[in-house]
Amino acid sequence: MDTTSIEQMIKDGLPDAVVKVTGDDGVHFEAHVVSPAFSGKSTLQRHRMVYATLGKYMGHEIHALGLHTATPEENA
Repeated sequence: MDTTSIEQMIKDGLPDAVVKVTGDDGVHFEAHVVSPAFSGKSTLQRHRMVYATLGKYMGHEIHALGLHTATPEENA
């Protein structure tokens, strides 16, 4: 799994999101996701939204994913 593939999966699931994924070893990644869809959501709800975009890859091809989520207003 590579960072570009993960970014695309997140963007496919959250089309309004701005996504940046980093990771050097192919199984551990960090993602910064900014989306208006996060408005009014708790951190846990936001993370679940991102995990849902990655489906079966979480815990398998993607061993670990550190998440930083924000709305556009919070990211400004």
